[in-house]
Amino acid sequence: MPYFIFLKNLDNQFNTLVKIASDENELQGLNLDISNYKIIQDSQNNFNNVKLGISNVEKYNNNTIYFVNGVEYSMNKEILQEYINNIKNQIKEFLNNNQSHPLFSLWNNYLNQLGNLDLNSVTYPLNKSLEKYFDDLGQPSYSILQLP
Repeated sequence: MPYFIFLKNLDNQFNTLVKIASDENELQGLNLDISNYKIIQDSQNNFNNVKLGISNVEKYNNNTIYFVNGVEYSMNKEILQEYINNIKNQIKEFLNNNQSHPLFSLWNNYLNQLGNLDLNSVTYPLNKSLEKYFDDLGQPSYSILQLP
């Protein structure tokens, strides 16, 4: 069952989501002292929607998560390139500091996938998240919120 990790003791506060984890292994692999966070299990569907940028997390209250659906995208090539560069920089930082991490290969492969994306083959404006774009192509797709 997927997990949503929030800043602790901030019920009904907006923008408190810190990380997401697809399962117990991913949760344990996060570079967080999880005792300092509010962890809420939720449905696979809600996890997938956040992971793919279809929904955003608004807030939590007790063990209930509130979502905003219908996220809209309209990225041109330059904005997409900037988004990819930002993700790549975060992944590189993780890889440089966590070479023995169990998820090192997964994130290294995703970094290579990002680097190999031919931006000229994308139809613009891109009216979905990059993560949804990869998912639609049948390629691995990860949210930066999953990065340990």
